[in-house]
Amino acid sequence: MKQWTKEIEIEAPIEQVWKLLNGSLDDMQKIMPQVVSNEPVTITEGMVGSIHLQKYKEGKRVMEYEVETLDYLDFPNEKKLKVGFTLGGMFEITANYDLIKMDNEKTKFIYTTTNRPLKWFVKIFLLFSNEKVVVDFVQRVKKVAENKGA
Repeated sequence: MKQWTKEIEIEAPIEQVWKLLNGSLDDMQKIMPQVVSNEPVTITEGMVGSIHLQKYKEGKRVMEYEVETLDYLDFPNEKKLKVGFTLGGMFEITANYDLIKMDNEKTKFIYTTTNRPLKWFVKIFLLFSNEKVVVDFVQRVKKVAENKGA
């Protein structure tokens, strides 16, 4: 299993950043443009255990998978969303988004993702993986959140 964590300060209120991670499909697509659908299947009280059917477009191929909410906090000064899903029967992936309010116009964003291969032959791909995708994602969230149109 591989894990990456990146932390960044965003010059935007915590609610503005949170809406990109926990809002509508339109908001989500601002930071994850490949997600083409995110339909609720089961919504639980407190959100943990909720399931969404998500569709992700990679080139011409569309993959469909269930995303489960594993952890969820929504407080004025701290927000957390952790989701997990299996991609193509090959990888078990978790994504953890932590937001901490630093002041009214500044938010600390901590993104942690894990990738666990489910087949022996895909372990080789992880040997060559790096944190570029994680760094790019954190930078994209910062750029979109700091744009007042977010």
